[in-house]
Amino acid sequence: MANLITRTACSVMDWVNARAPGLVPMYRKHMSEYYAPKNFNLWYYFGSLALLVLVNQIVTGIFLTMHYNPSAAGAFDSVEYIMRDVDWGWLIRYMHSTGASLFFIVVYLHMFRGLLYGSYRKPRELVWLLGMVIYLVLMAEAFMGYVLPWGQMSYWGAKVIISLFGAIPVVGPGLTEWIMGDYNPGDATLNRFFALHVIALPLVLLLLVVLHLGALHEVGSNNPDGVEIKKGPKGNRWSPDAPADGIPFHPYYTVKDLFGAGFFLILAAFIIFFAPTFGGWFLEHDNFTQANPLVTPEHIKPVWYFTPYYAMLRVIPSFFGIKLWGVLVMFGAIAVLFLVPWLDKAPVKSYRYRGWLSRVMLLVFVVSFLWLGKIGAGPGTDPVETIIGRVLTFLYFAFFITMPVWTKLDRARPVPERVTLHD
Repeated sequence: MANLITRTACSVMDWVNARAPGLVPMYRKHMSEYYAPKNFNLWYYFGSLALLVLVNQIVTGIFLTMHYNPSAAGAFDSVEYIMRDVDWGWLIRYMHSTGASLFFIVVYLHMFRGLLYGSYRKPRELVWLLGMVIYLVLMAEAFMGYVLPWGQMSYWGAKVIISLFGAIPVVGPGLTEWIMGDYNPGDATLNRFFALHVIALPLVLLLLVVLHLGALHEVGSNNPDGVEIKKGPKGNRWSPDAPADGIPFHPYYTVKDLFGAGFFLILAAFIIFFAPTFGGWFLEHDNFTQANPLVTPEHIKPVWYFTPYYAMLRVIPSFFGIKLWGVLVMFGAIAVLFLVPWLDKAPVKSYRYRGWLSRVMLLVFVVSFLWLGKIGAGPGTDPVETIIGRVLTFLYFAFFITMPVWTKLDRARPVPERVTLHD
């Protein structure tokens, strides 16, 4: 029986190879003959986990669109119908809503790993830039998806965020009306957000992910030591031309990633079944109330993964009644991430071999970002908290603006010629 299955599988493979001869070489290039550094650690799970969550969002999103009604009159009721009357609809909805938050968790950790080990440095600048474009598209995708349930926070969040474009001189009011499709969020807003969220942006995301992985596999993966394995000695048990410090991505790292995915899915299942709202962080309580343009929520705030930037917007004061500076700071906080590959002047890539100054600056950056997220999730009425938010915003930008200085001044330890197998 086993021989029959093997012969059948070989026959099918031969049939496919004869008609698509490029598939096997592509598989070998990106899987079995793609040699990754042998010292990957826990931080290298999050790239594959992001891909896993993307698949979850696409699959669950397809099922949700079968019952969703993109209209101001029917959107909220259709979500309630999914939750109450569709078989297992509540599970699909919670998988999608929890998946959105988990997506940003793994993406933020993936980005932090890039900063920690210098994965944006030459020759991986394009990999970092494509990753940042993915981050931007993901933010747009998440925002539009957040509006679709048409709860109170969805409506008012959409109104506040879209109204920010009105701060742009001359074209701002017209641009705001064009995005909404009306003077206030309504049917036109839901229809265009639904189309973008379900069709356009997922296609763009998939294309960018393919480009991101393709660019990575062209230059090879970085590692915790920041040592280029391609420049090291050649020859290992798999190939005399392969890097001595590399191992095939498949099956070694695919098995490793499957273990990480299993642990991640258990954690996700625990949240979905026992705490899908996560105390109001993943699903706000106001969003279980239908949108009412005549009733403003007590505290309007975005979902947690936008709150650091929202805090920056809120703590920057208006000048002459114009909120433009806060908008510029908020978008500038994202734009400056694109410049990191050229701001870092350190002689070594990985923070593992950098001095105390680099580590302190990275710690200050992380604390500032997390604290700003807490401030952005609050009511924003405490004047002391506003002052703290301004200080944290200054520290956030100081990390990047002064990076060329402190990366040069910091003392680096010698980097090993080959990768090490310890954390």
